[in-house]
Amino acid sequence: MDSLKKRKTDRRTLYTRKVIKEALLELLNEKKFDKISVSQLCQQAEITRTTFYSHYNNISEVLDGVKKVGIGGHIRPDGDCVGSCMALYLYIKNNYPEISVKVYLDSPKPVFDHIDRIGEIHTEADGDQEFDLFVTCDVSARDRLAIVDRYFDTAKKTVCIDHHVSNTGFADVNYIKGDISSCCEVLYGLMDKDKVDQSVAAAVYTGMIHDTGVFQYSSTSPETMRIAGELMKTGFEFNRIIDQSFYEKTYLQNQVMGRVLAESILLMNGTCIIGYLRKRDMEFYGVDGKDLDGIVSQLRLTKGVEVAMFLYEMETQTFKVSLRSNGNVDVSKVAVYFGGGGHTRAAGCDLQGSMYDVINNVTREICRQICLEKEK
Repeated sequence: MDSLKKRKTDRRTLYTRKVIKEALLELLNEKKFDKISVSQLCQQAEITRTTFYSHYNNISEVLDGVKKVGIGGHIRPDGDCVGSCMALYLYIKNNYPEISVKVYLDSPKPVFDHIDRIGEIHTEADGDQEFDLFVTCDVSARDRLAIVDRYFDTAKKTVCIDHHVSNTGFADVNYIKGDISSCCEVLYGLMDKDKVDQSVAAAVYTGMIHDTGVFQYSSTSPETMRIAGELMKTGFEFNRIIDQSFYEKTYLQNQVMGRVLAESILLMNGTCIIGYLRKRDMEFYGVDGKDLDGIVSQLRLTKGVEVAMFLYEMETQTFKVSLRSNGNVDVSKVAVYFGGGGHTRAAGCDLQGSMYDVINNVTREICRQICLEKEK
Protein backbone atom coordinates (compact mmCIF):
# COMPACT_ATOMS: atom_id res chain seq x y z
CA MET A 1 0.00 0.00 0.00
CA ASP A 2 3.07 2.32 -0.11
CA SER A 3 2.04 3.47 -3.57
CA LEU A 4 -1.39 4.40 -2.25
CA LYS A 5 0.10 6.38 0.67
CA LYS A 6 2.32 8.32 -1.70
CA ARG A 7 -0.70 9.15 -3.85
CA LYS A 8 -2.53 10.38 -0.74
CA THR A 9 0.32 12.74 0.06
CA ASP A 10 0.27 14.27 -3.39
CA ARG A 11 -3.48 14.13 -3.92
CA ARG A 12 -4.08 17.91 -4.12
CA THR A 13 -1.91 18.25 -7.18
CA LEU A 14 -2.30 14.75 -8.60
CA TYR A 15 -6.04 14.16 -8.51
CA THR A 16 -7.38 16.19 -11.39
CA ARG A 17 -10.62 14.85 -12.83
CA LYS A 18 -9.01 12.49 -15.29
CA VAL A 19 -6.03 11.48 -13.16
CA ILE A 20 -8.29 10.42 -10.29
CA LYS A 21 -9.84 7.69 -12.37
CA GLU A 22 -6.54 6.65 -13.93
CA ALA A 23 -4.80 6.52 -10.55
CA LEU A 24 -7.45 4.40 -8.87
CA LEU A 25 -7.79 2.09 -11.85
CA GLU A 26 -4.01 1.68 -11.86
CA LEU A 27 -4.15 0.62 -8.22
CA LEU A 28 -6.89 -1.86 -9.02
CA ASN A 29 -4.84 -3.34 -11.84
CA GLU A 30 -1.48 -3.38 -10.06
CA LYS A 31 -2.65 -4.63 -6.69
CA LYS A 32 -5.64 -6.61 -7.97
CA PHE A 33 -8.06 -5.14 -5.46
CA ASP A 34 -10.85 -7.28 -6.84
CA LYS A 35 -12.87 -7.17 -3.63
CA ILE A 36 -12.35 -3.49 -2.78
CA SER A 37 -15.15 -1.23 -3.93
CA VAL A 38 -14.73 2.23 -5.40
CA SER A 39 -16.10 3.65 -2.14
CA GLN A 40 -13.34 1.94 -0.12
CA LEU A 41 -10.62 3.06 -2.51
CA CYS A 42 -11.90 6.64 -2.46
CA GLN A 43 -11.96 6.58 1.32
CA GLN A 44 -8.37 5.35 1.42
CA ALA A 45 -7.32 8.03 -1.07
CA GLU A 46 -9.28 10.67 0.89
CA ILE A 47 -11.45 11.73 -2.02
CA THR A 48 -15.21 11.52 -2.51
CA ARG A 49 -17.07 9.25 -4.88
CA THR A 50 -18.54 12.41 -6.42
CA THR A 51 -15.01 13.69 -7.15
CA PHE A 52 -14.04 10.32 -8.61
CA TYR A 53 -16.97 10.28 -11.02
CA SER A 54 -17.14 14.02 -11.76
CA HIS A 55 -15.26 13.90 -15.06
CA TYR A 56 -18.13 12.16 -16.87
CA ASN A 57 -19.94 14.33 -19.43
CA ASN A 58 -21.70 11.74 -21.61
CA ILE A 59 -24.20 9.13 -20.51
CA SER A 60 -22.24 6.46 -22.37
CA GLU A 61 -19.35 6.92 -19.93
CA VAL A 62 -21.40 6.04 -16.86
CA LEU A 63 -22.91 3.10 -18.75
CA ASP A 64 -19.47 1.69 -19.52
CA GLY A 65 -19.16 -1.79 -18.00
CA VAL A 66 -22.64 -1.63 -16.46
CA LYS A 67 -24.94 -4.65 -16.72
CA LYS A 68 -27.97 -3.66 -14.65
CA VAL A 69 -29.53 -0.15 -14.56
CA GLY A 70 -32.44 1.27 -12.59
CA ILE A 71 -34.16 4.58 -13.39
CA GLY A 72 -36.44 6.53 -11.05
CA GLY A 73 -38.29 9.84 -10.89
CA HIS A 74 -40.04 11.98 -8.31
CA ILE A 75 -43.38 11.41 -6.63
CA ARG A 76 -46.46 12.32 -8.70
CA PRO A 77 -44.40 12.50 -11.92
CA ASP A 78 -45.07 15.38 -14.31
CA GLY A 79 -44.26 15.53 -18.01
CA ASP A 80 -40.59 16.35 -17.58
CA CYS A 81 -40.13 13.51 -15.11
CA VAL A 82 -41.95 10.92 -17.22
CA GLY A 83 -40.33 12.19 -20.41
CA SER A 84 -36.76 12.13 -19.08
CA CYS A 85 -37.11 8.73 -17.37
CA MET A 86 -38.64 7.15 -20.46
CA ALA A 87 -36.20 8.87 -22.83
CA LEU A 88 -33.26 7.41 -20.90
CA TYR A 89 -34.97 4.02 -20.68
CA LEU A 90 -35.60 3.93 -24.44
CA TYR A 91 -32.10 5.23 -25.20
CA ILE A 92 -30.54 2.36 -23.25
CA LYS A 93 -32.99 -0.22 -24.61
CA ASN A 94 -32.35 0.83 -28.20
CA ASN A 95 -28.58 1.26 -28.07
CA TYR A 96 -27.30 -1.00 -25.28
CA PRO A 97 -29.06 -4.37 -25.66
CA GLU A 98 -26.52 -5.98 -23.34
CA ILE A 99 -27.75 -3.84 -20.42
CA SER A 100 -30.77 -4.85 -18.34
CA VAL A 101 -32.74 -1.68 -17.51
CA LYS A 102 -35.90 -0.99 -15.49
CA VAL A 103 -37.78 2.26 -14.91
CA TYR A 104 -39.77 2.94 -11.73
CA LEU A 105 -42.43 5.65 -11.42
CA ASP A 106 -45.77 6.34 -9.81
CA SER A 107 -48.50 5.53 -12.31
CA PRO A 108 -48.17 8.09 -15.13
CA LYS A 109 -51.19 9.99 -16.41
CA PRO A 110 -52.92 8.72 -19.57
CA VAL A 111 -51.78 11.88 -21.36
CA PHE A 112 -48.35 10.24 -21.69
CA ASP A 113 -49.61 7.12 -23.44
CA HIS A 114 -48.05 8.29 -26.71
CA ILE A 115 -44.57 7.57 -25.31
CA ASP A 116 -43.20 4.31 -26.65
CA ARG A 117 -43.14 1.36 -24.19
CA ILE A 118 -44.84 3.44 -21.48
CA GLY A 119 -46.51 0.24 -20.30
CA GLU A 120 -43.13 -1.14 -19.21
CA ILE A 121 -42.91 1.28 -16.28
CA HIS A 122 -42.78 -0.49 -12.91
CA THR A 123 -45.14 1.23 -10.48
CA GLU A 124 -43.99 -0.85 -7.50
CA ALA A 125 -40.69 -2.17 -6.21
CA ASP A 126 -40.13 -5.75 -7.33
CA GLY A 127 -38.19 -7.40 -4.53
CA ASP A 128 -34.62 -7.04 -3.36
CA GLN A 129 -32.32 -5.94 -6.17
CA GLU A 130 -28.88 -4.41 -6.46
CA PHE A 131 -28.24 -2.27 -9.53
CA ASP A 132 -24.82 -1.53 -10.97
CA LEU A 133 -26.17 1.95 -11.73
CA PHE A 134 -29.24 3.83 -10.54
CA VAL A 135 -30.21 7.09 -12.28
CA THR A 136 -32.69 9.67 -11.00
CA CYS A 137 -34.31 12.07 -13.46
CA ASP A 138 -35.94 15.36 -12.47
CA VAL A 139 -35.59 14.55 -8.75
CA SER A 140 -34.69 17.76 -6.92
CA ALA A 141 -33.92 16.17 -3.54
CA ARG A 142 -33.27 12.70 -2.17
CA ASP A 143 -36.59 12.57 -0.29
CA ARG A 144 -38.51 13.28 -3.50
CA LEU A 145 -37.53 9.94 -5.08
CA ALA A 146 -40.60 7.74 -5.56
CA ILE A 147 -41.13 4.04 -4.87
CA VAL A 148 -37.60 2.64 -4.97
CA ASP A 149 -35.40 4.74 -2.70
CA ARG A 150 -33.88 1.54 -1.32
CA TYR A 151 -32.59 0.62 -4.79
CA PHE A 152 -30.83 3.98 -4.91
CA ASP A 153 -29.21 3.27 -1.53
CA THR A 154 -27.89 -0.15 -2.53
CA ALA A 155 -26.74 0.71 -6.08
CA LYS A 156 -23.03 0.45 -6.79
CA LYS A 157 -23.07 3.81 -8.56
CA THR A 158 -25.69 6.58 -8.63
CA VAL A 159 -26.40 9.42 -11.05
CA CYS A 160 -28.68 12.45 -10.65
CA ILE A 161 -29.84 14.28 -13.79
CA ASP A 162 -31.79 17.42 -12.96
CA HIS A 163 -32.38 21.13 -13.58
CA HIS A 164 -33.73 22.37 -10.23
CA VAL A 165 -31.68 25.22 -8.79
CA SER A 166 -32.40 23.93 -5.28
CA ASN A 167 -30.70 20.58 -6.00
CA THR A 168 -27.38 20.43 -4.15
CA GLY A 169 -26.45 17.02 -5.57
CA PHE A 170 -27.14 13.77 -3.72
CA ALA A 171 -25.67 11.16 -6.07
CA ASP A 172 -22.16 10.04 -7.03
CA VAL A 173 -22.50 11.81 -10.36
CA ASN A 174 -24.63 14.95 -10.54
CA TYR A 175 -25.62 16.49 -13.86
CA ILE A 176 -27.49 19.52 -12.51
CA LYS A 177 -28.07 22.52 -14.76
CA GLY A 178 -30.27 25.02 -12.96
CA ASP A 179 -30.35 27.46 -15.87
CA ILE A 180 -31.73 24.93 -18.37
CA SER A 181 -35.43 24.64 -19.17
CA SER A 182 -36.03 21.01 -18.30
CA CYS A 183 -34.44 17.77 -17.15
CA CYS A 184 -35.09 16.44 -20.64
CA GLU A 185 -32.92 19.18 -22.13
CA VAL A 186 -30.13 18.33 -19.67
CA LEU A 187 -30.46 14.65 -20.55
CA TYR A 188 -30.39 15.34 -24.29
CA GLY A 189 -27.08 17.13 -23.84
CA LEU A 190 -25.60 13.91 -22.45
CA MET A 191 -26.75 11.73 -25.33
CA ASP A 192 -25.01 10.84 -28.57
CA LYS A 193 -27.23 12.58 -31.10
CA ASP A 194 -26.87 9.85 -33.72
CA LYS A 195 -28.36 7.39 -31.20
CA VAL A 196 -31.53 9.45 -30.62
CA ASP A 197 -34.31 7.85 -32.65
CA GLN A 198 -37.94 8.91 -32.99
CA SER A 199 -39.10 7.20 -29.81
CA VAL A 200 -36.41 8.85 -27.68
CA ALA A 201 -36.96 12.21 -29.38
CA ALA A 202 -40.71 12.14 -28.68
CA ALA A 203 -40.09 11.43 -24.99
CA VAL A 204 -37.51 14.25 -24.71
CA TYR A 205 -39.82 16.66 -26.54
CA THR A 206 -42.69 15.76 -24.21
CA GLY A 207 -40.67 16.71 -21.15
CA MET A 208 -39.46 19.94 -22.72
CA ILE A 209 -42.92 21.22 -23.65
CA HIS A 210 -44.32 20.36 -20.22
CA ASP A 211 -41.66 22.27 -18.30
CA THR A 212 -41.60 25.25 -20.66
CA GLY A 213 -45.36 25.59 -21.11
CA VAL A 214 -44.88 24.86 -24.83
CA PHE A 215 -41.85 27.18 -24.93
CA GLN A 216 -43.59 30.11 -23.21
CA TYR A 217 -41.69 30.27 -19.91
CA SER A 218 -38.63 32.42 -19.36
CA SER A 219 -36.43 29.32 -19.05
CA THR A 220 -36.90 28.76 -22.80
CA SER A 221 -33.68 29.69 -24.57
CA PRO A 222 -32.53 29.75 -28.20
CA GLU A 223 -30.75 26.47 -27.41
CA THR A 224 -34.04 25.00 -26.19
CA MET A 225 -35.66 25.86 -29.51
CA ARG A 226 -32.70 24.54 -31.50
CA ILE A 227 -32.92 21.20 -29.68
CA ALA A 228 -36.69 21.08 -30.23
CA GLY A 229 -36.06 21.55 -33.94
CA GLU A 230 -33.54 18.71 -34.00
CA LEU A 231 -35.99 16.42 -32.23
CA MET A 232 -38.81 17.28 -34.64
CA LYS A 233 -36.64 16.16 -37.56
CA THR A 234 -37.07 12.55 -36.39
CA GLY A 235 -40.69 12.73 -37.56
CA PHE A 236 -42.94 12.26 -34.52
CA GLU A 237 -46.30 14.07 -34.42
CA PHE A 238 -45.35 17.03 -32.25
CA ASN A 239 -48.68 18.81 -32.79
CA ARG A 240 -50.62 15.81 -31.50
CA ILE A 241 -48.43 15.64 -28.39
CA ILE A 242 -49.05 19.33 -27.67
CA ASP A 243 -52.81 19.05 -28.17
CA GLN A 244 -53.14 15.97 -25.96
CA SER A 245 -50.87 17.40 -23.28
CA PHE A 246 -52.35 20.87 -22.92
CA TYR A 247 -55.56 21.53 -24.81
CA GLU A 248 -57.57 18.34 -25.12
CA LYS A 249 -59.96 17.92 -22.15
CA THR A 250 -62.79 15.56 -21.36
CA TYR A 251 -66.25 17.02 -20.81
CA LEU A 252 -65.88 16.30 -17.09
CA GLN A 253 -62.51 18.06 -16.91
CA ASN A 254 -64.04 21.12 -18.56
CA GLN A 255 -66.85 21.11 -16.01
CA VAL A 256 -64.40 20.96 -13.11
CA MET A 257 -62.22 23.71 -14.56
CA GLY A 258 -65.30 25.86 -15.11
CA ARG A 259 -66.30 25.47 -11.48
CA VAL A 260 -62.84 26.37 -10.20
CA LEU A 261 -62.69 29.45 -12.43
CA ALA A 262 -66.20 30.54 -11.44
CA GLU A 263 -65.39 30.28 -7.71
CA SER A 264 -61.85 31.70 -7.90
CA ILE A 265 -60.84 34.60 -5.66
CA LEU A 266 -58.83 37.72 -6.52
CA LEU A 267 -56.59 39.15 -3.80
CA MET A 268 -53.89 41.81 -3.42
CA ASN A 269 -55.52 44.36 -5.69
CA GLY A 270 -56.00 41.76 -8.40
CA THR A 271 -52.39 40.58 -8.52
CA CYS A 272 -53.06 37.14 -6.98
CA ILE A 273 -55.78 34.68 -7.97
CA ILE A 274 -56.73 31.55 -6.06
CA GLY A 275 -58.68 28.52 -7.22
CA TYR A 276 -59.58 25.60 -4.99
CA LEU A 277 -61.29 22.22 -4.95
CA ARG A 278 -62.34 20.40 -1.79
CA LYS A 279 -62.26 16.64 -1.40
CA ARG A 280 -66.05 16.44 -1.37
CA ASP A 281 -66.17 18.38 -4.65
CA MET A 282 -63.72 15.98 -6.26
CA GLU A 283 -65.77 13.03 -5.04
CA PHE A 284 -68.92 14.64 -6.45
CA TYR A 285 -67.35 14.92 -9.92
CA GLY A 286 -65.48 11.62 -9.62
CA VAL A 287 -62.09 13.16 -10.38
CA ASP A 288 -58.62 12.97 -8.86
CA GLY A 289 -55.40 14.95 -9.22
CA LYS A 290 -54.75 13.54 -12.69
CA ASP A 291 -57.85 15.29 -14.00
CA LEU A 292 -56.84 18.76 -12.82
CA ASP A 293 -54.00 19.55 -15.20
CA GLY A 294 -54.15 22.98 -16.79
CA ILE A 295 -56.31 24.67 -14.16
CA VAL A 296 -53.52 26.66 -12.52
CA SER A 297 -52.15 27.66 -15.92
CA GLN A 298 -55.58 28.96 -16.95
CA LEU A 299 -55.81 30.96 -13.71
CA ARG A 300 -52.39 32.48 -14.48
CA LEU A 301 -53.73 33.94 -17.73
CA THR A 302 -56.14 36.23 -15.87
CA LYS A 303 -55.38 39.84 -16.82
CA GLY A 304 -53.48 41.77 -14.15
CA VAL A 305 -52.49 38.66 -12.19
CA GLU A 306 -48.87 38.19 -11.09
CA VAL A 307 -49.31 34.91 -9.19
CA ALA A 308 -51.86 32.11 -9.53
CA MET A 309 -52.48 29.47 -6.88
CA PHE A 310 -54.57 26.33 -7.22
CA LEU A 311 -55.06 23.91 -4.35
CA TYR A 312 -56.99 20.70 -4.07
CA GLU A 313 -57.61 18.42 -1.10
CA MET A 314 -55.85 15.07 -1.52
CA GLU A 315 -56.92 13.75 1.89
CA THR A 316 -58.86 15.40 4.69
CA GLN A 317 -57.02 18.66 5.45
CA THR A 318 -54.06 17.71 3.24
CA PHE A 319 -53.70 19.96 0.20
CA LYS A 320 -51.64 19.92 -2.96
CA VAL A 321 -50.71 23.52 -3.82
CA SER A 322 -49.62 24.55 -7.33
CA LEU A 323 -48.16 28.00 -8.00
CA ARG A 324 -47.56 29.85 -11.26
CA SER A 325 -45.99 33.25 -11.85
CA ASN A 326 -46.07 35.65 -14.75
CA GLY A 327 -42.45 36.55 -14.13
CA ASN A 328 -42.21 39.20 -11.43
CA VAL A 329 -42.46 36.81 -8.47
CA ASP A 330 -40.23 33.79 -7.86
CA VAL A 331 -42.79 31.22 -6.72
CA SER A 332 -40.07 28.64 -6.04
CA LYS A 333 -39.12 30.71 -2.98
CA VAL A 334 -42.70 30.50 -1.76
CA ALA A 335 -42.82 26.73 -2.29
CA VAL A 336 -39.43 26.13 -0.65
CA TYR A 337 -40.57 28.11 2.40
CA PHE A 338 -43.28 25.47 2.90
CA GLY A 339 -41.05 22.49 2.18
CA GLY A 340 -41.79 22.19 -1.53
CA GLY A 341 -39.81 23.22 -4.59
CA GLY A 342 -39.85 23.98 -8.27
CA HIS A 343 -38.83 26.78 -10.56
CA THR A 344 -39.10 30.56 -10.75
CA ARG A 345 -42.42 30.50 -12.59
CA ALA A 346 -43.81 27.08 -11.65
CA ALA A 347 -43.61 25.48 -8.22
CA GLY A 348 -45.63 23.59 -5.65
CA CYS A 349 -45.86 22.12 -2.17
CA ASP A 350 -48.05 19.99 0.08
CA LEU A 351 -49.64 21.56 3.17
CA GLN A 352 -51.87 20.39 6.01
CA GLY A 353 -54.60 22.30 7.77
CA SER A 354 -57.94 23.79 6.88
CA MET A 355 -58.34 25.18 3.37
CA TYR A 356 -58.51 28.71 4.73
CA ASP A 357 -55.35 28.25 6.82
CA VAL A 358 -53.49 26.98 3.76
CA ILE A 359 -54.71 29.89 1.63
CA ASN A 360 -53.84 32.45 4.32
CA ASN A 361 -50.38 31.03 4.95
CA VAL A 362 -49.41 30.77 1.28
CA THR A 363 -50.84 34.16 0.29
CA ARG A 364 -48.97 35.78 3.19
CA GLU A 365 -45.71 34.47 1.78
CA ILE A 366 -46.71 35.46 -1.77
CA CYS A 367 -47.42 38.97 -0.51
CA ARG A 368 -44.01 39.07 1.14
CA GLN A 369 -42.32 38.03 -2.11
CA ILE A 370 -44.27 40.67 -4.08
CA CYS A 371 -43.18 43.35 -1.59
CA LEU A 372 -39.56 42.22 -1.83
CA GLU A 373 -39.70 42.44 -5.63
CA LYS A 374 -41.12 45.96 -5.46
CA GLU A 375 -38.29 47.05 -3.15
CA LYS A 376 -35.63 45.97 -5.66
